[in-house]
Amino acid sequence: MKRAVWILGAAGALIAVGPAAAADGKAVYEKTCKGCHTAMKPKMGDKAAWAPLIKQGAATLTAVVVKGKPPMPPKGGAASEADVKAAVEYMISQSK
Repeated sequence: MKRAVWILGAAGALIAVGPAAAADGKAVYEKTCKGCHTAMKPKMGDKAAWAPLIKQGAATLTAVVVKGKPPMPPKGGAASEADVKAAVEYMISQSK
């Protein structure tokens, strides 16, 4: 009985919290990406450098960042794939 009450309580707490908040691409960029992408290519805002990358699509760019590409570490140092996706989408929006 105690276990059933505990399980119901835990489930209720999860439902009350709801879905996780969406990652803030600008905040992730500022915290994790800005240091490199203001000094190294592709610099955010460099339309010529970003054009061929943007053509690949956000999903492809996100997959590359998640895997990492030297000198960029996996996930670009971001905490989660959701953070990576949000940062990639933000960088694309600022580089069109």
